Amino acid sequence: MNQERKAELLIVTGMSGAGRSTVGNALEDLGWYVVDNLPPQMLGPISDLFSLAKYPRPKLAVVMDVRGGEFFGDLHDSLQSLRQTSVNMRLLFLEATDSALVKRFENVRRPHPLQSDGTILDGITAERNRLLSIRETADVIIDTSDLNIHQLSNKISDSFSLEQSKKLQVTVMSFGFKYGLPADADNVADMRFLPNPFWDESLRPFTGEDRAVSNFVLGAEGAEEFVENYLAALKPVLRGYTQENKRYATIAIGCTGGKHRSVATARKIATELAKLDFVAVSLKHRDLGRE
Repeated sequence: MNQERKAELLIVTGMSGAGRSTVGNALEDLGWYVVDNLPPQMLGPISDLFSLAKYPRPKLAVVMDVRGGEFFGDLHDSLQSLRQTSVNMRLLFLEATDSALVKRFENVRRPHPLQSDGTILDGITAERNRLLSIRETADVIIDTSDLNIHQLSNKISDSFSLEQSKKLQVTVMSFGFKYGLPADADNVADMRFLPNPFWDESLRPFTGEDRAVSNFVLGAEGAEEFVENYLAALKPVLRGYTQENKRYATIAIGCTGGKHRSVATARKIATELAKLDFVAVSLKHRDLGRE
């Protein structure tokens, strides 16, 4: 089959309550053909069917989850089998914190599919354990804990638009360690070794996006050396991602609260990475304004 018309298969799975329905709707709006709750055993046949489509580069998204009961247990083996074929397959895993998932189930007043006679949290724990091997093989992990349905839809649009760039999609994300590590980070850097502008009363109200704070952070001893060395280390990693057909990467830059040091450094790193001809860079400040 001509490479220009090679079918693309996106498997969407993850935690119940993490936004699979929202993602499915967003993909349909983008022109993908979406199949919900397909048994894993049907992945091979349906991907073969789509490879015969008469229109260019068909796009098929399959949403799969624990509603499949005993059929879902075969998902890992089915995915491994597909990866051995010529199918252009990607796996998107949707993640969220326990507290976010519990709140969502309580809001809709529905039980978790696996909670049985236990609590919602019991069901979430059982599902995490069941999905561990699937999560480890995911091509893209999206943490939806702090995303509303509109923000999640926009993120899917940015990542899976039919006109999406063939470049490696790199998100540089600042964050605060006190709010937890980003679940979808591929690389994490810790900027807490730099002096904290928080302790300077003239800088405290501002953020790393303000010039005074940025100059303070990036002008500190060791900051320039770190940025240069970190970029030098990242470049072969990102090239390796493209060679292994990994299309998305998240570079997480952290400090204590995600307001000063991580924000200034993340912007600097994003600016430098954007100069590479094989990546498309976006910048996100996860915890800015949260304090």
